[in-house]
Formats: sequence, structure tokens, C-alpha cells
Amino acid sequence: MRKALPIMFQGTHSDAGKSVIATAFCRIFARNGWKTAPFKSQNMSLNSYVTIDGKEIGRAQGVQAEAAGVLATTHMNPILIKPSRDQEAQIVVHGKPYGNMKANTYRNEFFDIGLELIRQSLHTLMEQYDRLVIEGAGSPAEVNLNDRELVNMRIACMANAPVVLIGDIERGGVFASLVGTLQLLEEEDRKRVIGVIINKFRGDLSLLQPGLHWFEQYTGVPVLGVVPYMHTRVDAEDSVVLSRYATKKDETKAIDIAVIQYPRLSNFTDIDPFFAEADCSVRFVTDHAMLGEPDILVLPGSKNTIEDVCFLKETGLFSAIRRLYERTDVTIVGICGGYQMLGERIQDPFHVETPLDEIDGLSLLPMETTLAREKTTVLCEGILTFKGETFHVKGYEIHMGRSSVKRGEPLIFMEGKTDGCKTKDERVIGTYMHDLFHNDAFRHYLLNDVRRKKNVLLPIERPFYRQLRNEAFDELADCVEKHVDVRTIERKMIEFQRGSHHAL
Repeated sequence: MRKALPIMFQGTHSDAGKSVIATAFCRIFARNGWKTAPFKSQNMSLNSYVTIDGKEIGRAQGVQAEAAGVLATTHMNPILIKPSRDQEAQIVVHGKPYGNMKANTYRNEFFDIGLELIRQSLHTLMEQYDRLVIEGAGSPAEVNLNDRELVNMRIACMANAPVVLIGDIERGGVFASLVGTLQLLEEEDRKRVIGVIINKFRGDLSLLQPGLHWFEQYTGVPVLGVVPYMHTRVDAEDSVVLSRYATKKDETKAIDIAVIQYPRLSNFTDIDPFFAEADCSVRFVTDHAMLGEPDILVLPGSKNTIEDVCFLKETGLFSAIRRLYERTDVTIVGICGGYQMLGERIQDPFHVETPLDEIDGLSLLPMETTLAREKTTVLCEGILTFKGETFHVKGYEIHMGRSSVKRGEPLIFMEGKTDGCKTKDERVIGTYMHDLFHNDAFRHYLLNDVRRKKNVLLPIERPFYRQLRNEAFDELADCVEKHVDVRTIERKMIEFQRGSHHAL
């Protein structure tokens, strides 16, 4: 017998706020005493999360599990699609690589396999939890794709879940997008929509009221809430948000942090803790003219390291980064793919990423990388040494390559192995450990070391990021509870399960 009561959040488009609203409901249900799980059948994202058993899922579902106070499992995101090249992606099934596929191959040959995987995971979660918060993807009104979609209304039907449609008012045309989406749905699917949420609202709500009244009269669908624009510390899922990040230095901040934004940038949430630091200006760089002379330069992860090295060369960033190291006192940090780029060479004998056999790296670290067929996905921890200090750090690894350090000192000492590399002057460091900057003691020391070098006044009070993020879950839940009719949603969840809709 099915146990969980499901609710599904869909959007009028990508980045409408589905992940954030779903995270809020995970926290709300958990605070009310319900054992709650998130679920997204198919996720397309380069931001990953590693489960306790070393499996890879979409980061949004991992974060939602944290908000619900439960351990993340691959059932919460059985299919993860990681774009690697144009029209090609790595398909991850239950946390392990299944294969690389073109879009048409995936759509035509994987559909039945994927559908059964989803059905099994959904059934497992329904049996184990009290509440299930399901997230869709993109829009349910993609009429050219709906015959074989695996993530929106087909999943709502499978779970017999009522649907809340989310529209983003900040983009403009929110009523048109909501009405248009509803009109493009099949009649049976439209009946599942119990209401809409208007997200990211700024301004005077009274000015919006006539529109809300018109919408309800025109569609017969209630507006369940208007959620104000929130500056939240909940991890972003979609690289669409990168377009909102700064590209210029904030001159009022003491520390300038530049982050290289290559086309296949992955796990960019690694730099999130810097946004919580009052003295840090964080900016994204896509061309050599934007680089300037930052205090800290971060080369983040990449889903296709070789192609992103080519991007560095095409944009002039490759030589600009080398000049920056030679002419300034910058500290350069490479994480995962960024770490591989800092080495002398990246070899791809099995053509895991591209037809190229190898490519020269930046040669700022005395190591080289060979890409392998097998992916490493593991939680990790160890002792990091930096500027004569030691720090206990923990994070996770997701990478295809194996790096060999020719000389020099490892960065992190782990049980039975070492990780990373650093130069003698410790101005260039690299590691496979994601979430490196989430380790407060190390991040605080790194930033205060910059202030010391610049003769900027110390000390400064610095935040503890994991505590901030946990508090953010409650702040998010409080906001959504205040502005959304949660009681009506819960009532509709019960009504749907008592009804005669066929599911699973």
C-alpha cells in the first residue's frame, strides 16, 4: 500500500524557482513531523551531490534531502544528465555513469529503460516516506517533447500527485506564461493543477491584486501564493543563474576574487561561501580583458576539461593566467577540472572527452592528468597544510581523471592516500576536493592571509557557512509558509490520494 502523500512543483520555464520552492516544502513538512523526501526523476545539471555511499545525484535533490533532514539516496534522482559536448551528455543512472548519448539516442532508445527506473524509484520512496516533494524540469508545455518526456506530467500521473505551477514574475509576462502553459496542457493534465505560485515578486502587492483576480477569473485556477524575491543561500541547480553573477569588481570590498567561467563549468556552488563574506567581491571572468589583478583566482570544476582548456586559449585567458602568476601576488586555487588545468598536461588516451589525445595545461603545478573511463565519486576528508597551518577539511570528489604529482608537496593528507598539489611558495594550490571553501577554518585563514599581504586591518568577524545554510532552510520555509497557502496544498494532497486517479 502506498504511504507517502506527494506534491509536484512544475514551472513555466527553467529557473522559475522550482528547486527553491521544493526545498522550502521539504523543510516545512519535516518541521511538521513528516518523514519527507525530494524526488526529481530526471535532472539535467552539472552541479552534483555525492551521497553517503559514493553515488552521484543532482545537487538540488541532495540539498533538498538536507532540508528534510534525511540522507540523500539515488532514488531521489535516479537519472542525471550531464552535458559534456554540444548535443551530447553523460547519462548517470543511480549514481553511476551509464554511457554518453546524443539527444536523439537518449530520447529514442532510453525512454522505456528510464521510465521503468523512475517507476521503481518512485515506488520505493512512496513506501519509505510520509511526504514526497516532486520537482519537474523546464516546462510541462514543451509540446514537441511531451510524447516522450520523463520528468513532468507523466511523473505527476505516475505518482498521482497534484501539481502546483510556478511562474517567475521577475522575467516579465508572468500571467501570459502561466495562462499559456495551462492552455497548452492536455485536459487531464490541466485538472491536476491545483493552483499557481507567483515567484520572485518585488514591490507593492496591492498593485498586483487586479492581475491575480483576473487570472483566477480567466483560468479558474487559484493563486496559492505570491513569494517575494529572496536572497537565499540554498545551492543553485541550474547554470542559468550564472548570468546574474557579477563580472566587475566591487571596489568597496577588500578582497577581489575572480572565478573563471568556462563553457562546461560544473559544481560552481564551490564558491558560494565567498558570497557570505562581507569583505569579498566575487566576479566571473570569461575573457582575458576581464581578468585584472585579483587577490584570489579560482579555476572551478569542468565537465570537459580539455575543451575548457581550449576555451582558455581561445579567449586569451590561458596566457593571461600565467602572466598573472608571474607578475602579481595572486593566490590561484584549482578544484577538480581546474586542478587538472593547472598541471603540465592532460592526456585522454580513451577519448573520454574529445578526439584529442592530449593537451598542454597551464604548467603552474608539477603534475599531469590522465583521463580514465571509470569515474570517482566519493565523500572525503583529510588534513590540509597551508602556510604552516593544518586544517581538517571534508568534501567530496567527482572526477574521471587520475593525476600524478611529479614533485612537490601534496595539499591534503587522507587515510591511505594524498590529494592535490601546491607550489613551494603555496601561491598555487590544486585539489579534487569539492566544497573546499565550505570548510570555515581554512577559508577564514585563506582570506585573512590575503588581508595580511595587503596590509588590511585584522581581525574581521567571519561567518560559519554550514550553520548559515542550515539557518537558510528555516528562513526559506518561514517565508514560503507566510506567503503560500500551505494548508490548501496539503488538503489537496490528501484529496488526490483519496480520489480515483490511477497511479504507479
